[in-house]
Amino acid sequence: QVQLVESGGGLVQAGGSLRLSCAASGRTFGITTMGWFRQAPGKEREFVAAIYWIGGGTYYADSVKGRFTISKDNAKNTLYLQMNSLKPGDTAVYYCAAKRTAVFVTTREYDYWGQGTQVTVSS
Repeated sequence: QVQLVESGGGLVQAGGSLRLSCAASGRTFGITTMGWFRQAPGKEREFVAAIYWIGGGTYYADSVKGRFTISKDNAKNTLYLQMNSLKPGDTAVYYCAAKRTAVFVTTREYDYWGQGTQVTVSS
């Protein structure tokens, strides 16, 4: 099993920044891809960004391109999401996810999920 623990969420004003972290532990060998998803009240969980653990190729949702940056620290088994120019529409619970296959990385077909961290952007 793989355990994922997110941190870094909070309340921020529109235009501000936050950095989310996700610490991975357990049987992390074989993880190829990690990603961030978010879920706002009354909405489905949606893809935000993903990164290949080896190689570092990245994918972003159109809604966050140019504002969010996904990165990783392989030595620390930690995933990050730097969020700049935040908008009220970014308010959601943000989830870290990991998968062993390197396909369909923008869908919700991930093997492991964290508990989520709340991000609230005030106008």
